[in-house]
Amino acid sequence: MSDFLALPSAPGNANAARRLLMQKISQNENLPALGRTVARVVQLTSSDNEAQSELTYFILSDVGLTQKILRLANTVFYRTANSTAVTTISRAIFVLGFDLIKTSALAMLLVDRLSDRQHAHSIHAELMQALYASVIGREMARKSSYQGGEEAAISALFKNLGRLLMAAHDHALYSKLIGLIETDGLSSAQASMQVMGCSLEMLAESVLQEWQMPPAIIRSLAPLAAGVPKPAKNRQEWMQQVAAFSAEAAQLLSRTGTAAATERSATLLARYGEALNLDSKSLDQLFGAAGREINILRASMQLELEPVSPEPALAPIAKVVLPTLPDDMLMVCGNAAEGQIGSSFPSGKPFNASARLLAGMQDVTQVMASGRSKVNELILLAMETLYSSMGFDFAAFCIKDRKSGQYRARMTIGKNHIVRQAGFVLPLESTSDIFHLALGNDADLIIADATTSKIIALLPAWHRTLLTDTRSFIVLPLVVRSVPLGLFYADRTTLAPEGVSPDEAALIKALKGQVLAALQAGDRNNIG
Repeated sequence: MSDFLALPSAPGNANAARRLLMQKISQNENLPALGRTVARVVQLTSSDNEAQSELTYFILSDVGLTQKILRLANTVFYRTANSTAVTTISRAIFVLGFDLIKTSALAMLLVDRLSDRQHAHSIHAELMQALYASVIGREMARKSSYQGGEEAAISALFKNLGRLLMAAHDHALYSKLIGLIETDGLSSAQASMQVMGCSLEMLAESVLQEWQMPPAIIRSLAPLAAGVPKPAKNRQEWMQQVAAFSAEAAQLLSRTGTAAATERSATLLARYGEALNLDSKSLDQLFGAAGREINILRASMQLELEPVSPEPALAPIAKVVLPTLPDDMLMVCGNAAEGQIGSSFPSGKPFNASARLLAGMQDVTQVMASGRSKVNELILLAMETLYSSMGFDFAAFCIKDRKSGQYRARMTIGKNHIVRQAGFVLPLESTSDIFHLALGNDADLIIADATTSKIIALLPAWHRTLLTDTRSFIVLPLVVRSVPLGLFYADRTTLAPEGVSPDEAALIKALKGQVLAALQAGDRNNIG
């Protein structure tokens, strides 16, 4: 932010006000963490093979964000024709699209991380302006022929960052700015020059440089020259025009609702119509679509995730007993949820686990049938289904790696998943630990209490070291014609005496069967 502080002195107290504002922003210990988080999401691009997995991992690491994205995906506006509930982030990305989920997650992050401060009303108003602008920018990107147009929605989101930061860190200065605009009739640029000696865009650019945002996004925040802009000659000019238009349109939309046909919308159209190929009809359609989407986004941010539909009735399956494994390690059947109050067992397993598993299995079926998915994405969707449906804290997918002579975790989600993935390694050679017993017998194991002496004796040393807080877990071997390919593992930090019901056991086996089919059809060497 040194360039921002080094600006020439402004008249009166503006220079001192600017320095005080930057000092307050710099002292906010939470802002650098927000910057790193935002930068991580912005850098994900839909053209990157691993971007969908990375975005899924990121969203799942934040429970609140996960709930908001799922709620968004389950609104009538976004639900698919078959009205199947979306219960996983992987499925939400598949249905709504990578770019929509990405920009929605960014907006939700700003709302979550900057809302909990004093002067909440002003901050909320500026956050809503940023949200409106982002949605309008997204609508413009959908109609654009430029590749990577989703960056325009991100630019539009950040266009209001200067006012937002001022409202959050120096409300007296912010109130002065608003007074000059609303009472004295100054433009935003004139008012910001008067109160701090520079534009609000320069404040936003300074912070975004600290956050290491892509240069194209930072440059797009620069104010447009006075007058009517000409059609853009390149993508950078177009992004700058969309960001400016979206910010102005957001102010209009937030104040007037469906703002087409008002005097101010006519002024907006007169300035940007030629450059952005807009007429009164297309502007009206733009405001209508953006208004509907904004209402949906606001609802998804403010309300909790709706419960999934009641558990369906499925035929029970017979319990399979293998002589080489004790009965109490196999998936046992029970109906422990009957008569319970609340949404989950003390272990964290949802009472409607069967309904969630069924929805996830249907998601996998639809994704496979689309022909648009990769093996990685199917496995991640299946693992996320298991993880969320059964209330696990950590989950891993391991695959055989002949080069290293090991089973290695290629995908993980949940608690400390990055660190745990590096250490989640099994030797190929058969041993007497619980993982090789499951692989050797092709037996799905559910361990309700991992603290008993019998189970501890079967745990390998690496597991006891890496997963010290495990209290219950599941092992699902992936075996084809007696040849082990890998396994799913998931655990909790709590005991799980409820076990699994017959319906849950059947659905878990079916889900595992889908993964085996994908592994046999795809290239196992390129997983992870």
